Amino acid sequence: MSSQSRIFTPVLIGGCFILLINFALRASFGVFQIPIAEEFAWPRAEFSLAIAIQNLAWGIGQPIFGALAEKWGDRWAIILGALLYSSGLILTAYANTPAGMQLLEIMVGFGVAGTGFGVILAIVGRAASDENRSLALGIATAAGSAGQVFGAPLAEILLAFYTWQAVFIIFGVIVLSCLFFLPMLGDGKPATRSELEESMGSVLNRAFRDPSYMMIFAGFFSCGYQLGFITAHFPAMITEMCGPISPLGTLASIGITSTSALGAVAISLIGMANVAGSILAGWLGKRYSKKYLLAGVYTLRTIAAATFILMPITPTSVIIFSLVMGGLWLATVPLTSGLVAYIYGLRYMGTLYGFVFLSHQLGAFLGVWLGGMLYDVYGDYTLVWWIGVGVGAFSALIHLPIREAPARLAPAPA
Repeated sequence: MSSQSRIFTPVLIGGCFILLINFALRASFGVFQIPIAEEFAWPRAEFSLAIAIQNLAWGIGQPIFGALAEKWGDRWAIILGALLYSSGLILTAYANTPAGMQLLEIMVGFGVAGTGFGVILAIVGRAASDENRSLALGIATAAGSAGQVFGAPLAEILLAFYTWQAVFIIFGVIVLSCLFFLPMLGDGKPATRSELEESMGSVLNRAFRDPSYMMIFAGFFSCGYQLGFITAHFPAMITEMCGPISPLGTLASIGITSTSALGAVAISLIGMANVAGSILAGWLGKRYSKKYLLAGVYTLRTIAAATFILMPITPTSVIIFSLVMGGLWLATVPLTSGLVAYIYGLRYMGTLYGFVFLSHQLGAFLGVWLGGMLYDVYGDYTLVWWIGVGVGAFSALIHLPIREAPARLAPAPA
């Protein structure tokens, strides 16, 4: 089998490990909501704003790191991202004011951008053959979810033995391990001659004038809102709103004896289910229309979220929702990135997807920040949850008019 037809290339494997480390740590932040708020007696909105700022910095940093990778090389972008991620986590351990923590989360957010989807998926996409690209993007996305499987439970376990400050320092050291996988990342597949002849500015100008690109941009907002809110607030929401765990029930028999432990496990279950969901989305994306698949994913998310909040929140409903939402969690990522690559080509995929991902992170900022603010006002998360249902329905609709066809390249300069 030729290297062009293989799925599991060194580039894909190395990219998967970097994403696994990145998202294992990032997915754990919701576990720190209550310990940090209790230690400093802060309102819930303060740490929520720190995580929201991290998400916003991640979004702003994504097109910047995409452009840096395309200008100076992928490896330099990843090294810079890892150093910022690690330094931000370690310095956050010494923050004792809301403003200090919120400022440092800017560094963490930029670090996540440099080691996250925008850079890694562009590397994987360029290295994969046309036939395997959608599936390769799905596998790489699933690797991020695999990290989520153990990230939150690992934080919960470490918090039983160490302070939250010590756990942040431990995580800061772990981030640097992603640098060991840099030698596996090759130079990727070269761009076509026509792609090389078109400048980044020309491609960006063309994309921002294209209604389809702007619809992709707008549609990704709700994905960020829902994921940002759930990652940051779902463990606390379950701790406070879920019915009690029966001491004689199945959950207690496997060691889940509190709703706080169930909250960490819920994030893990979402990640576990999304390993399959992301790979399935990538597989379907090479066979069916990506825009219709995206509309379907957002429709199913909307139904699942509305059903969950309308029903009594019990340990059983939490597990069912986590598995269903997990199957849809990052299924949007290989489809959205694949749609951008299909329409606009591979040369500037990192930058183009980076700007689309900025919309995702604007949604994440709003979901995390509103979650904390509205909790402090109303004492629960019901209203912010329903807002998430509404924006999910919006995304399901806005993907339908997208023109899913390769865009024509601008004429080469004479």
